[in-house]
Amino acid sequence: MQNSPAPLHSPIAERIDWLFALAQRHAQDYASPEAWLARQRHLARHPTAILVMKCMDGRINIPIATQTPKGIIQPFRNLGGIFNLGWPHLGETLTATMDKVVRSGRQALMMITYHYSQGDERRGCAGFHYRTDDARAHTLEIQREVSVLFGATHGTVYPLVCGFETDEDAIVVHGAHGQTLNMADLGEADLETLPARLLQLLPDMPTQIRADLLPLLVGNLKHIAAIRQLTRTLDIEHREWMICVGRGFDWLHLPNLALIIGPYSPDLADPIRKAAGIIRANMRAGRIPDDGFLVLSSVPYEDIGVDRARALLKSNFMADFAADVVRKEFADLAPLMTVRKTLLNWHSRAVEAL
Repeated sequence: MQNSPAPLHSPIAERIDWLFALAQRHAQDYASPEAWLARQRHLARHPTAILVMKCMDGRINIPIATQTPKGIIQPFRNLGGIFNLGWPHLGETLTATMDKVVRSGRQALMMITYHYSQGDERRGCAGFHYRTDDARAHTLEIQREVSVLFGATHGTVYPLVCGFETDEDAIVVHGAHGQTLNMADLGEADLETLPARLLQLLPDMPTQIRADLLPLLVGNLKHIAAIRQLTRTLDIEHREWMICVGRGFDWLHLPNLALIIGPYSPDLADPIRKAAGIIRANMRAGRIPDDGFLVLSSVPYEDIGVDRARALLKSNFMADFAADVVRKEFADLAPLMTVRKTLLNWHSRAVEAL
């Protein structure tokens, strides 16, 4: 489905209406018969669960960049892609996810990503002050933590460090011994040799996981070729006008409009504080209207009853918590703040406004 352009300079009420319409279109697309069949067909051929740990930057849309059906790849998003598996909530969420994967007899691939731009470092990751080496080093630390949590032999859960070059949406796979495979360096003629390249690059990766990684990289190769046929505007200007707290923002893959904060860090006030500072700077610079901004919470649920009730309480808490941080530390922004609370039906991806 085609999405209408983001109304960057419209009144805040119109921007919020556009946002919820975008969420509704995404849910309709996700729940369509064709999308459902595409997911089932993909999972029948490629059963490995795919999780991606990534920055909140809307440019890093791994399903689009790999031409993978919606709903196959499960993202974990946070400011700067900064995670620590020692954080209690993050560790519990990951272990619960892996428990479901293992009970269904599947393996899991965790793609731990950093992003950068080959054309302009200012299009890189602001969370690491555009220092790609620092961002890459952080992903390697997450990879080590995954090995501690799920086992160093990687027989069930394989942590794979991947770069994401945002000018061409190219994936860079990091191998077991320091080598890399940059999909931007390959072409259609390299498709036949790609399985052998992967085996050489990732000899310790289980056979099934490697077989299920392959279509993602083939899709990325095709996506890069399509990108190169376009005249692409590479915009790095910050225009964020919303602070999103929680999970289930898969529908919100738009560059530089939202600051998405995963509910993982035990010091949740810190990323909220940073996000509010960015919003204020955007208003003062005239990049967004100064008539208001949005604080939006989202919590997914799988079952009605207790699970949905828990999600409701959590969504209320996170929105109220974020709003309190803004009121206490950004008194000038508080009168401009609109707070919205939502739930996400995980099966249909429908956003439910509270």
